[in-house]
Amino acid sequence: MDLQEIYSQIILENSRNQDNKRELENPDIVEPGHNPSCGDEIELQVKLDGDIITDAAFTGAGCAISQAATSVMCDEIKGKTLEEAKEMCEIYIGMIKREDILEDDLEKIGDAVAFQNISNMPQRVKCALLSWKTLNDLIEERDK
Repeated sequence: MDLQEIYSQIILENSRNQDNKRELENPDIVEPGHNPSCGDEIELQVKLDGDIITDAAFTGAGCAISQAATSVMCDEIKGKTLEEAKEMCEIYIGMIKREDILEDDLEKIGDAVAFQNISNMPQRVKCALLSWKTLNDLIEERDK
C-alpha cells in the first residue's frame, strides 16, 4: 500500500468514525463553524484542564472531508496545550494553502497530514479547513 492509499484510508475511516462526533458534558469552550459555500456546519466543543485540551468533540453535518478532518483534528489536539493547538492550526492551514511547510512541522499535525492533497481539489479546500479555522477562532476568542 502506497502513502496516498494510506492517507485515503485515514480520511475514509475518519469520515465514518463517530467517536469524536458527540456532545461533551460541560465543555469549557464551544465554537460554531460554517462553510457557506457547501453548507457544512460544525460546533466544536473543548474541555480544558488549565491550558491543556483534555477532550474535544463536535456535532454538525457536512461532507466526508469536513467530517473526517474534524474527527482527525479532535484526536490530534487532545493532550496538547492551546498554544500547541494554535501552532498545529497554522501548520495545517498553511499545508492546505500550499505554503512551504517544513517536514518537521508536518509531523506536529499527525494524521492530519493525510489531507495534504486536498489542496489539489479547490472545491474541497474549504471543507478541509472548516474545523481547523474553527479551532483557531476558538483559541483566538479565548485569548481575548
